[in-house]
Amino acid sequence: MEPLAESVYSALLEGAKGVADICRRLDLSEYAVRGALDRLSELTLVRASAESPHRLHAVSPHLGMEILIARQRSELTMHQKRLEEAQAAAARFILDYEARQFPGASEAEVEHLTGLDAIRDHLAILNDQVTEELLTFAPGGPQRPENMQASRPLNQQLLRRGVRMRTIYLNSIRTDRPTMDHSRWLISQGCKVRTVPSLPNRMIIYDRTSVLIASDADDTAAGAIRVSAPGMITALHSLFERVWQSAEPLEAPVLPAPGELTSQQSDALQLLALGHTDEAIAKRLGVSPRTARRITSSLMTHLGARSRFQAGVLALQMGFLPLGAD
Repeated sequence: MEPLAESVYSALLEGAKGVADICRRLDLSEYAVRGALDRLSELTLVRASAESPHRLHAVSPHLGMEILIARQRSELTMHQKRLEEAQAAAARFILDYEARQFPGASEAEVEHLTGLDAIRDHLAILNDQVTEELLTFAPGGPQRPENMQASRPLNQQLLRRGVRMRTIYLNSIRTDRPTMDHSRWLISQGCKVRTVPSLPNRMIIYDRTSVLIASDADDTAAGAIRVSAPGMITALHSLFERVWQSAEPLEAPVLPAPGELTSQQSDALQLLALGHTDEAIAKRLGVSPRTARRITSSLMTHLGARSRFQAGVLALQMGFLPLGAD
């Protein structure tokens, strides 16, 4: 809320009777006061009194705060939607640009793979061709023991060839002994491993020349997209590097400062405030629905909230979530 509108709102709460009274109390012009009242009306913080249409009624501060926060949450959701639309538009622009620069090449630069067999065939080819660097987003939480065991010979082969490997898992693997043992084994072989609270999708970048992305984040066996367009690869590589910089080394304890939330709780709280269900939160964090319910329940207890909406309101008031959509 702007300072002028806040001053006028406070004056009404303190008993100001109308525009003239507010002008006297705040030493403001009628024009300035009416402009502030229009803004407060837009925010639904001031309305005509039901008892007397000629008087102004200011909504209570508690309700007013909830209204403002609900508006901020709505704006944040819209901002994220616009960001996703902008990212999609950027991807289309890059593809169009590549097509103009290299006529006839765009179809080959974005290839859709259907089914697990097609994915495995391309993985075999790309793993054989990679010579310098292999970067991986590995969502899904704890990995299957048989998959980890089967991957070891290939990982050893790549590392012995001098391929630099970096993998980002979810924080939830830290409570799974088999996945932690496998991650420590990778580190002993020369791979670098870090963890984060959540990941957008499964992704593998090969030598900054090819990227394989799951076409369905909820069913990685359903299909994948192979990208070789230079502009898109640059954008995806930048995404990996940003996530890597914020990730925690595997052996670093992921502990909050006293009174603060863990990174996993912070991500869960943002998802909760945006209206995601426990099941959706579980998928993003790579944990079971039961664990997700335990996390959200502990968050509501920590915040002293009786509902999910109130949890979002209190989280904003306590500084656990950003107030603005920026």
